[in-house]
Amino acid sequence: MTETKIIDGKVFSERLRADIATRVAALKQEKNITPGLAVILVGVDPASEIYVRNKAKQTLEVGMNSYEFKLPDTTTEEELLAKIDELNADPKVHGILVQLPLPKHIKEHAVINRINPDKDVDGFNVVNAGLIATGQARLVPCTPLGCMMMLKDQFASRGAKPLMGLHAVIVGRSNIVGKPMAQLLLKEDCTVTIVHSKTVDLPELVKMADIVVAAVGKAEMVRGDWIKKGAVVIDVGINRQALPDGKTKLVGDVATKECMGIASAITPVPGGVGPMTIACLLENTYQAAKATI
Repeated sequence: MTETKIIDGKVFSERLRADIATRVAALKQEKNITPGLAVILVGVDPASEIYVRNKAKQTLEVGMNSYEFKLPDTTTEEELLAKIDELNADPKVHGILVQLPLPKHIKEHAVINRINPDKDVDGFNVVNAGLIATGQARLVPCTPLGCMMMLKDQFASRGAKPLMGLHAVIVGRSNIVGKPMAQLLLKEDCTVTIVHSKTVDLPELVKMADIVVAAVGKAEMVRGDWIKKGAVVIDVGINRQALPDGKTKLVGDVATKECMGIASAITPVPGGVGPMTIACLLENTYQAAKATI
């Protein structure tokens, strides 16, 4: 039986944030630049409010400036676009993030694509998506960026190109995770297969993978007998699963317990990919500020 390592995203993200704080301090001292992150929240959503609050707290902890804009759910698309234009023009703001989801009367793609690509720290703008697809990535979506950091760390013993030649199977084809993840892995010389809920022979294809990235949004869809012995499993999913007592618990897209003793390493849910997402948002904000020099 293989001993399965739990990849601790909390510890990994703490190391990354400490490194970012050091680089931010140097940027302030040497160039008199303090990276600034602006977050816009439209309407009232308790989960989004907690997330935005955590982002602001961690932004300040690494020495960056944090700008929060809470707009009512009656905000029109034109008003939101005007606010983005204002932040695009503000030299103190290096990163702009509009918290999703937005109220139904506002088109997400119109908002995302209004953000200056150089300040698009979520990496969702069509320009940044195109740059990733052509191997010229500047600002990469935070979740795939965090996944890549953890994967390179797991395979670090393989040398300067640690993922080269490995077969990665990505379960999910979203613009936020699946597609950019595939492009990043291709750039690292992986062989990449994208599968999804409509794929024929899905378990057999996943079982070919040295690396499995599960980002399909279905609780425990990926089973233990889908995993090749020794594979590394990155579980991006966050799902609420009902318990018999009426309560709920957070689970990923992978049946983690079934993978123990099969996978060589796996990210837990919670505490795996999640903490890395905010840390990578701070990394992107630092990179956006540095690019202004």
